[in-house]
This record gives sequence, structure tokens and C-alpha cells, in this order.
Amino acid sequence: MTETALRIEKLRELMQERGIDAYVVPTADFHQSEYVGEHFKVRPFITGFTGSYGTAVIGTSDAGLWTDGRYFTQALRELEGSGIRLMKMFVDDTPSVAEWLTENVPEGGKVAFDGRVLSMGEGLEFERLFAPKGINIDYSEDLIDYLWEDRPGLSDKPCFYLEEKWTGESTAHKLGRVRAEMQRHGASVHIIASLDDVCWLLNIRGDDIDFFPLVLSYCIVREDRADLYVDESKLNDEIKTHFAEDGIVVHPYNDIYEDVRSIGKDETVLIDPMKMNYALYKSLECSIVEAPNPTILMKAMKNPVEIANIRNAELKDSVALTKFIYWVKNNYDKFEITELSASEKLTSLRREQEGYIRDSFEPLQAFGEHAAMMHYSPSEETDVVLREGGMLLSDTGGGYFDGSTDITRTTVLGSISPELRKYYTAVFRAVQHLSAANFLYGNHGWSLDVLARQPIWELNKDYQCGTGHGFGYLGSIHEPPTGFRWYIVPSKNEHHQFEEGMCVTIEPGIYEEGDFGIRIENNVVTVKGEKNKYGQFMHFENLTFVPIDLDAIDPEELTKYEREWLNHYHKECREKLSPFMTDEERIWLERYTREI
Repeated sequence: MTETALRIEKLRELMQERGIDAYVVPTADFHQSEYVGEHFKVRPFITGFTGSYGTAVIGTSDAGLWTDGRYFTQALRELEGSGIRLMKMFVDDTPSVAEWLTENVPEGGKVAFDGRVLSMGEGLEFERLFAPKGINIDYSEDLIDYLWEDRPGLSDKPCFYLEEKWTGESTAHKLGRVRAEMQRHGASVHIIASLDDVCWLLNIRGDDIDFFPLVLSYCIVREDRADLYVDESKLNDEIKTHFAEDGIVVHPYNDIYEDVRSIGKDETVLIDPMKMNYALYKSLECSIVEAPNPTILMKAMKNPVEIANIRNAELKDSVALTKFIYWVKNNYDKFEITELSASEKLTSLRREQEGYIRDSFEPLQAFGEHAAMMHYSPSEETDVVLREGGMLLSDTGGGYFDGSTDITRTTVLGSISPELRKYYTAVFRAVQHLSAANFLYGNHGWSLDVLARQPIWELNKDYQCGTGHGFGYLGSIHEPPTGFRWYIVPSKNEHHQFEEGMCVTIEPGIYEEGDFGIRIENNVVTVKGEKNKYGQFMHFENLTFVPIDLDAIDPEELTKYEREWLNHYHKECREKLSPFMTDEERIWLERYTREI
């Protein structure tokens, strides 16, 4: 038996002892974070699947792993020999986790999970669907803790404070805006459980999740104060001084559950059902108003200071990535470069940039067939050498005091086949079409997504993921409440219309399992255009200035407008990047951004 299969066998023994028919293991921490710290990597521990998104269900005789199209190839490989079936989310008639449990757990049976890591919304769906069959819910069981002997503890790394020159807004002003929204909803208390919302509101950042500068914390905002639940040892004197000035009281991290029980029955609490765990929700005994956290939209609409800073971060990152592409193209055939060494090189180039803190997410360097796995990240076991005739997909980002980036380039080494040039050109056209969109205010990602997909649909191909997502300012790299996706996923809060100041990625691609993957990704900011009798027009302003590989573009496949757009884009790249290049790099850049 594989190690994963042995662990599942031991888990089933614990389940049998407790009369549990199915055990649910989501990918989450106590705050419904997309990416989690080492202590919370429970689902990878019990399944062997290391992707960032997925939910495992272990039954008495069957087991499944639910994940989306980004990870199908990776999941099939990593689940092999585990006895766990891949359940392809959003494909054909694949049932949801709740539907599968309702169908497979017997009447009067028991479903268990750790309620601190399951969302309120999922827990309530379980209640609704399980009730007709009398299926019981036990949300107090952290069974994996019994199996994981060397489980890492909670992070105790220190926080740091972001000054207004970075944030553009004080904590006091942000609290005032949140309280105004609370009043609008008729609430005197607001519980914030999502890490990026707490950190944005209080202008703090930390190091509790790899690559994401967030702090394990909860916040309760009241009319006269705010209560922060955090490990106080993480806070330096500067932060404590700011908190005292802003009426922020610090409490032990785990006291949140007991404290919410003491909220008066005559008080009304504003909560976000998508941003609260089920156990915390079940602790409430007061009146509740459900609505999105006001901070979600506030932090998504970047202010002028943030946007100016983000432009600086994007330029620094564009310099680093362009130097990296130059290095790869000019050296892959001179000495051995692997996916891992390429990743280390790019990180080292980012470190040279002023204000660099860390990479903004785990670097994805994928060569050849590895690039067909949308979120493949190299390891010692999978690392391969870059060779002539292949393509290197680099999906990476930098975290700077100025902001965060998320950029993808697919770089050709040598020459590629006409077929691959056709696909690469189609992906560029997809990026160009959406980047150049001019649209009326009120449009959503689902109404604009087709602009990117059309050139790829023309080839009777598609990609099983969204076309882009919002990204935060030293926060979550996938930031709600907007993004590009022609289909709506209820669990993904990306349905808001585009507002001025929203920063989003544009990243279409083509992926063929076992063969290749192509993705090009730019970052853009939403800006206002002309306002006339038809309404307020909006468009996207480019933030990324990394050249697109002309070695892979077929000019004959481009329209006159597409060529003009690419030539203008490359002219901007050349002008912005040249001052930061060496003489050799500048000569190469002139050729690499030539007019076609």
C-alpha cells in the first residue's frame, strides 16, 4: 500500500470508532484562506494531492477528491495508488461534495469534519441537504490531528506595519468607512474572519502563510472600538502604538469563539457567510445580518496612492522578468538550466529590486509537457532540464512594499513547430482582445470573458479555468470580488461589476495534456473612459511591460489592429525597460521588441 493509502486506512479506523460514515477534509485554515500555512495542510497530508484547491471526502469504503480543471492532470498523477477517485468539478454531471454525501451516506448516518476549516455556507448546505435523510453532523472532529504525529504548530512569525505612503489610507479612516456600512445594514457588530480583510483594515502584514504576507487573526468591529484576536507576541511596539491610537484592543487568538458567544442577543451582527467558518457561525447566539464583508469591495478598488505604488512594483517586476527571459534564451544551450534553477534565478533577479519582500506566490516554472498542468510547481522529483525546441511557462510574481504582481510568460527555446506557433499566436490574440476592451460601466467578468476565449474557441479549444482574477496589494494574489469567467462558480466571489481602480489579471491559455501548455498573463487596472449619452465607458490600462515572445508569433495570423497593438506594446516595453538593462540586454531587447 502507498503511504497515502495507509493513512486513509488509519483514518477509517478512527471513523469506525466514532461511528462516522464520511469525513470531509477541505483546503482551508480557520479563515477560509485559499492558501494555507503548514499547520493547515491537512488535505495534502491525507490525500497526497498538493494542489492549492480541493476537498477530500473519505467514506467507509470509497473516497473522492474534488478539484477544478487547473489540477486534473496533477491530481490524477498524485492520487495514483491512494484509492481516492478524482471528482472533476464543473465537468458534466459531477456531483458536488454535499450532493455526493447526501447520496452515499445512509439514513441516520454521520458526517464529520473540523468545523473551524469548513465554511459557514458549506456547513449550512450540508444541514439543508442532510435533513431529509436524518444525516447527523459532527463539526468538532479534527481527526487528522491524531494521525499527523509531526504536525507543524501555528506560525509565530512577527507582523509589520504598512505606513500610509504605501496604503494611501489610515486605519482610522478605514474603520470609519466600515462602521458606516455596518449602520447601513443595521448592525452594531461586524465579525471579520478573513485574513486579507483584517490585514487591509488594520494596515498590518505578516508571514503566517508561505508567499502571502498575512497574519492569523480575527477582528470584531464595534461602534466604539475594534477587537483583534491574534498572538500578541507577533506585534512590535510600533504596531501596538498605532492600535492604541485607533481604539484597537488585542486579545488571544483562540478567544474569539468564547467572545462571540457573549455578544448580546439584542445586538445585530454583520457576517459574511463566504468568509466565516462553520464553527464560528454556530457559536453565535444573536441576531445576524448576512452580507459580503464591506472591506472586500473597499480593498479591491485601489486608491490613487496604491495604484501609483503598484505601477512601480510592476515596472520592477517587468525588469526582473525581462532580464530572466534574456538569461534563459541566451544560456539554455550553454549550460544546464532546470526548472528549479530557472526559478531560483528569477527570484534572485527580483531580490535585486528595491522594496522586494518575497515572491507573491509559489513560482510555477513548467517546461514542455509539465506546462499542461496549469499549476505545476517543480520539485526535486519532477525537475527537468530545459532543452532546444521546447517552451518554458513561467507563472510567477513578486511581493514588494509597492504592491504585488502575477505575471506569466511562455518562452520559446530555439524554434517550434507551425502548430505551436498557431496556438501561441491565438493565446496572444486572446490577451490582446480583452486588454483592448472598451465597455460600458456595469459589465462583469462573465460578460467580457468571451473576448479572450473567442480566438481560442475558433480553434475548437478551451481552457478549464477563469481568464483572470483580481489581485491584492500585499494581500491575497487571488482577490475578490471580480474576475473573468464565462460561467459562475458560487464558491468564487468574482461576480461584481468592474469598478475604477480594480486590478485584475488577463491570462488565457491552451493546454494539451502530456504535450505542452501556453499561457500569457498581464496585469491591468480598470479606469474610466469617455462619458457620454450612452453612459460611462471603461477600459483596462496595462501595468505589465514584459515583451511577448516574437519567436512564437505568426504575423500572418494577426489582423492589422492586432499587429499595431503589439508593436505599440513592445515600444512601451522598450522605452520603460531600456534604462535598467545592460548594454548586451539592451541590444537584445531592441530585437526582441522589434516591429512586425
